[in-house]
Amino acid sequence: MAKSEGGIMETVKTVVYALIIAGIFRTLFFQPFWIPSGSMKDTLLIGDFLFVNKMAYGYSQHSCPFSMCPFSGRIFGSDPERGDVVVFRHPTNGTDFIKRVIGLPGDRVQMIEGVLHLNGEPVRLTPEEPFEEVAERQGPQGHIPRCSNAPVGEGGLCQKERATEELPGGVTHSILNISDDTRGDDTGEFVVPEGHYFVMGDNRDNSIDSRFEQTVGGVGFVPAENLLGRADRVIFSSAGDRMVYFWTWRSDRFFREIE
Repeated sequence: MAKSEGGIMETVKTVVYALIIAGIFRTLFFQPFWIPSGSMKDTLLIGDFLFVNKMAYGYSQHSCPFSMCPFSGRIFGSDPERGDVVVFRHPTNGTDFIKRVIGLPGDRVQMIEGVLHLNGEPVRLTPEEPFEEVAERQGPQGHIPRCSNAPVGEGGLCQKERATEELPGGVTHSILNISDDTRGDDTGEFVVPEGHYFVMGDNRDNSIDSRFEQTVGGVGFVPAENLLGRADRVIFSSAGDRMVYFWTWRSDRFFREIE
């Protein structure tokens, strides 16, 4: 009997240790993230699930797994590059956001008639086929997509203009356009401060990002220490408002690399 009880205790300890190790691994190296909004379409869709690589840029006080961090600034990691999709802590309200790094420290960033300009030069845009989706409520929050072919009734085909944008250095990604007269299509020139980054959503007319000042609810410049990590790959994706609704799973997006 004692031997049996000893075996049970060993099993329990093994399970406990495994859970502790898994928890430490998650805390130190990866952070799960669900996509709650359409600001990064069509790169990321509402209901995509991914793990954030917390070691990509090293640790900061925001990403430190302990309540007391013995350092300030960032250690161990490399610097973000243009085109990286990053998760960061909003500089003022503490919410976790996901956007694409567009401007590095010292860059001059401006939108002119919906075209991104970096350091005085427009980026190259290659028109693509429109992005299409059903005009219906999406995800647990029930967002209804905005459409460039509006008005579109519920259940109709919602379209957004799509293009491939090429950043300096040759990094390319897809961007969407809904309208040509939104307030983010024409801006003044932003000069990215040292130790900060300029981020934007790929769904340009449906993203609150660095184009908008923090005083009006925008993101503004993102301090390096607010970066939580880089998003590299979609692990799972569901179009429904419950993960258990297997008929809403988007298996074609499982393990998809984020570009």
